[in-house]
Amino acid sequence: MLLKTQPPSIYLASRSPRRAELLQQMGVLFSVVPADIDETPHAMERSDAYVKRLAIEKAQAGYALVLQKAWFEMPVLAADTTVSIDGEILGKPQDDEDAYRMLSLMSGRWHEVHTGIAVAHAGHVAMEISSTMVQMDDLSDAVLRAYIATGEPKDKAGAYGIQGIAGSLIKRIEGSYSGVMGLPVYETTKLLKQAGITLLGA
Repeated sequence: MLLKTQPPSIYLASRSPRRAELLQQMGVLFSVVPADIDETPHAMERSDAYVKRLAIEKAQAGYALVLQKAWFEMPVLAADTTVSIDGEILGKPQDDEDAYRMLSLMSGRWHEVHTGIAVAHAGHVAMEISSTMVQMDDLSDAVLRAYIATGEPKDKAGAYGIQGIAGSLIKRIEGSYSGVMGLPVYETTKLLKQAGITLLGA
């Protein structure tokens, strides 16, 4: 939600309510622009390289739309998050059984969560990446089925949202909590400052 007394300072190339919430907490005013791209992983593409590429492509797509529509020019922030285990990229589940497969893979084990962040501004794209190790509790079949029945896994990379019900299923993390949510605050702040955006309280 934008403050009525101030105009937005950036475009957010994402429809994620979690990223919007984190930007609001940071005091960043924004307007959402669509950035629809092909998110199919390349052959043999590593999960960290995958999120870097998608974040950059989303930022570029958003920036191109701003120029095409002749909208007021501001930095375009984009991000992409993926979960990885055993070298496999776990995107959003196709259905409940796919969610069950992903969660079963991670049950009782550590997995990686990578979030790539990119800011397109004045014809230049700067990017950062946040990588976090997450250990999931050993989950019974009943717990897995009950969690999937909540509907929370449907639009989440890796079939879970740490900021939601799944927070009780996570044993520990090593890295950025906000990065697992989808927008690492530290790296995002760094990129926005480089683009000339002064954050409230900064």
